[in-house]
Formats: sequence, structure tokens, C-alpha cells
Amino acid sequence: MNEHGPEVVDAELVDDAHLPAIATHGLWTPAQPVRPLVDQHTVLLPGQDLPTEADQPTYTERDLYVSPATAERLKNHSKPRNTNKNYRSQRDLFAAWCAEHGRVARPCTTATYIDYVGHLINEGRSPNTISAHMSAIRTWMPDDKKPGTSEARGMLNEYRKEWANRTRVKKAPPITRDMLRAMVATCDLRHPAGIRDRCALLLARGALNRRIELADLSIADVSVDDDFVTLHIQFSKTDQEAHGEDTHIPAEPDDPLLCPVDATRAWLSILHRLGVRDGAFMRALTSAGTLQNRRTATDRGDHVTGDAINDWVRNRAHKAGLKDWWKLTAHGLRRGGAQEIADAGGDPTKQGRWKPGSAVVKREYLDRAQSRAENPWLRVQAKRRGDD
Repeated sequence: MNEHGPEVVDAELVDDAHLPAIATHGLWTPAQPVRPLVDQHTVLLPGQDLPTEADQPTYTERDLYVSPATAERLKNHSKPRNTNKNYRSQRDLFAAWCAEHGRVARPCTTATYIDYVGHLINEGRSPNTISAHMSAIRTWMPDDKKPGTSEARGMLNEYRKEWANRTRVKKAPPITRDMLRAMVATCDLRHPAGIRDRCALLLARGALNRRIELADLSIADVSVDDDFVTLHIQFSKTDQEAHGEDTHIPAEPDDPLLCPVDATRAWLSILHRLGVRDGAFMRALTSAGTLQNRRTATDRGDHVTGDAINDWVRNRAHKAGLKDWWKLTAHGLRRGGAQEIADAGGDPTKQGRWKPGSAVVKREYLDRAQSRAENPWLRVQAKRRGDD
């Protein structure tokens, strides 16, 4: 009321969502709805208010732009150049596939994402390659429109099992000490080939050589004293820059047949008799025990190949009458020697020139040795022997 009578206020009806209106300085101002900001991940403590839009900060352009210096860094920031190139290629392949099948590439649906993964599986791509494609595609999508991954990952995990069964590498069986003894026993130490093969077998096992490491040895890489043979491995799988590494093999004074010192001296004596003073340490021989002319036969010159080393190993296994002799290779000497070291409580990593902390050594040798040493049946057998 005022002195002129009742005040008339113009008003309009509003729906409940816009109530109540707020009066400010005598004026009615419609209020904006204040909605709570919650989802299935919201966690509130007792007495804590619901978060609302009113609690959100107000952003300006200053919050959205980066500086020119930062923009320059962003151009090259996230991934190595090769990764960016691979991602572009993988995304281009996906876009082409989508176009061919009448699908939207970006942003894609989860169904499109799953079907493309199925397509890559049907093409026989490796699981790691498919995983890289999946990552490239998903990171290409806007943050709020990325496809779901559960079904695609499930398909890929099942495919990994198929792939593992299909591509499993059949490892060469390890050559045990008893097998080695039988093989060395076939070496005729009156013939140069027998002397060479004995030396090759004992050095390959003692130094845990990869076959190419043995084939690449030069006479200058081999030194012998009363207690050890020392091989200088100039280049190996874990020494790509060819720094070189010495590996020492101890003598076997209590087992002359398997003594690498005796075997190496005997082979060096044969090389000296054949007029060889330097160059390749392992040599190809004729059936008569003379040197083969290798200069025109191979680009390795006088050095034999890794396949030749394998042939020598199989030949001795065959002559020894070993079971499944055709499956044995020079790698079996490396495996057998590494396992014998691990079974004795040692670590074959340095002797075999694996990288420190090698997962292969841990899985294939150390863990296996520990598992065998702790096998519960050994305790049963020990108890039985004690009872007897």
C-alpha cells in the first residue's frame, strides 16, 4: 500500500522449475535454477552439502588459451616422431575402413570400434599390433565420446591365447651333462674333426654361447692358461655397440674328457699343424681333416656359420644315440649349462651375457631351479630314506 492506494505489480506465471523469483531492490528478478552436480561416482560425507552449479568456477578466455611458447612445445610434445607417424597411419586405415563400410570414423560408435577390432583379428594381425591400433583410434576421439573398450579388449584377450598357441616357439631341448658326456665320447681324438667338435661342445656349454658367438670367434679372441679358457666375445645380442666382453670357463681337473682347457689346447695345436695362426677359430674341415677352401663358398670367409655349429651338435647327438637327436641344437648347450648353474644355486646371467635382471634368466632358469629344489616330493623321498 502507498498513499495513492494499492500498488499494482505486473507479473507473469512461471513454471516450478524457475521458482522462486528473487526480489532485489524492489524489482523482481527471475532466478536461474541451481542444479546439483552429482553422478554415480559422487561420494559425500555426512553433513556435506550437495555440490551445485553455483559451486563451479566461471572461466574466461584467459583460462582457455596457452602461451605462444607452450603452443610451440605442444606441437612436438606428446609422442616420439615415429609414434605420431604410426598413429596417423593407423587412424588413416581405420578411416578408410569406415568409409568402405559406410560408418562414421570420428567420433565412432562402440559398435564400430568393436567391429574394426574383429576385422583386424580376422586379418591375422598380431595382438600387439591390434592393441596399438586400438590405442591410436581411441586417443583420436574427443574425450567425451570415446568408444567403450570392454568388449573389444575381451575379444583381443581371447585372440591372444589363439595367437600364443599358433606361434609358440618350440625351444631346443637342454643338453644335460650326461648328454654332453655321451656326445663328447663320440669325438675321435685322433682326427681333427673330433678334436674340433669336442672343443666346440665344451666351449659352447662352458661360455653359454649363442651359436653365432662361437662361430664368430677368432684365434685372437681365445686365450688359455692352466685354470681357465677365456673367450673375448666381441659382439653379442646384448652388446649391439660391440664393446666386447670376456667370459671365463674353468678347467675340469677331475674330468679330463670334459675339460675345456684340454680341449681348447688340443684344437689350437691342430690349427697350428694346419698352418693357421690367426683368423677364424672354428674352421670347416674336409672328411680327411684338412681345411676347406671357404673363400668363394661364403661371405663369412673362413668363419663357419651358426647353422654349421648346429650341424656339428646334431651329428654328435646322432652318433651318441640320443633320443630325438634331430631336435638338438647348439642352443641346447646354452640352456643345459645355464640350468646346471642355476640348479647349483648360481646365477648364469653374466656367464651367458644376458642383460642384468633378465626376465628370461629368472623365468627359465632361476625360478625353475628354485621350484625344483622346493618340490614337496623331495621332502617325501628324504623322509622315506630316513625311515629306511
